[in-house]
Amino acid sequence: MKTIEIYGFPMDLGASRRGVDMGPSAIRLAGLQKQLEDLGFNVIDKGDINIKTKEVLTISNPKLKYLEEIVSASNKLAIQVEESLSRNNFPLCIGGDHSIAIGSIAGIASHCKKQNKKLGIIWVDAHADMNTDETTPSGNIHGMGFSASLGLGDKNLSCIMNINPKAEAKNCALIGVRSIDVMERSNLTSLGLHVFSMHEIDKLGIYPVISKVIKELKSRVDHIHLSFDADAIDPETAPGVGTPVNGGLSYRESHLLMEIIAESGCLSSMEIAEVNPIIDNGNQTAELVSKMIASSLGLKIY
Repeated sequence: MKTIEIYGFPMDLGASRRGVDMGPSAIRLAGLQKQLEDLGFNVIDKGDINIKTKEVLTISNPKLKYLEEIVSASNKLAIQVEESLSRNNFPLCIGGDHSIAIGSIAGIASHCKKQNKKLGIIWVDAHADMNTDETTPSGNIHGMGFSASLGLGDKNLSCIMNINPKAEAKNCALIGVRSIDVMERSNLTSLGLHVFSMHEIDKLGIYPVISKVIKELKSRVDHIHLSFDADAIDPETAPGVGTPVNGGLSYRESHLLMEIIAESGCLSSMEIAEVNPIIDNGNQTAELVSKMIASSLGLKIY
């Protein structure tokens, strides 16, 4: 029986809007553990990473807001995730803002390096998260998680676990993007990252897109990590997210994406970020996210 270890990352330091630090509690409240146990998994909730709040911190660099505490928390998460993988378990990280990826991917990359494995990343998000301290218009680090994982930006973020980059851009894909800052486009272009915007998804459909991504990654990597930002889903379906953007994935597109990933049998780790219960409607978004996680791990309609 496969064991899933849940790690909460109650962080909102990387974002401007408050509330996503309560995301892990909301997702747990939505019945995540029972849904996974019903699928036959042994589930161990490892609790939350200890993270200081904005009230007791100061900003030393407006281009890298709350850098020191984000780096500290990311190191803690990285160590826990690496240990989970060393036990041959499946680490499931729940956030919290999308800076969660900085730590989780660092831990995964460290494990992969020791096991001589290649890491691939499927990043599903309304935003590219490819800013650095030189391109960011806000200084919010939740918009730098993907770029840091691919070796760009401030070394405090990109060199966690002393691995830089964590993955090669050719082994990564960005899906569902529909909001890209002007200057971060150059970072996307420089790396040659595979990008499937909502424009491509509207034209091609989600099934051909995720099928193509999985087929290519399976031929090149040994470990596939899914980093899913809840704002990838259209806010009419998922209103309780950190940074909602109209025109996102539908309910069925989101589930189908997860179901195809599950059918591939190649998912080795995962995180869900940016659930914000403060602006949600009766925990609607957390309940959707909980079901989507189950879909990615084998829940079927029939």
